Amino acid sequence: MKYLSQICIILGFSLLGEALQRLVPLGIPASVYGLVLLFLALCTGLVKVEQVKDVGSFLTSILPVLFVAPTVGIVEHWSLIRPKLLPICLLLVASTVLVFGLSGTITQRLSQKEGEQHD
Repeated sequence: MKYLSQICIILGFSLLGEALQRLVPLGIPASVYGLVLLFLALCTGLVKVEQVKDVGSFLTSILPVLFVAPTVGIVEHWSLIRPKLLPICLLLVASTVLVFGLSGTITQRLSQKEGEQHD
């Protein structure tokens, strides 16, 4: 029953994300809205980590399986992708470097801030 309630919480935030995406048509995927809403709920204490921890860990462990369908889609549409492969690769490399840099910077700042709070 614990897992059912945890998955219902996560699916509930996904559903809220779907609704928000229909109400606010900014071109942001509904899943992103749902993740942001869940993040805010976790930060504010509306949802406790323990309420979604087990199912979240499970979903994280099967994450590679979720990439099978997009990979098949790339192979299926290779004739469309091939002429634009260089710009796609450049965008992938640039966005990866940007995400690594931002993630590292944010993590360092949060770690420093947390260290200051403990002193």
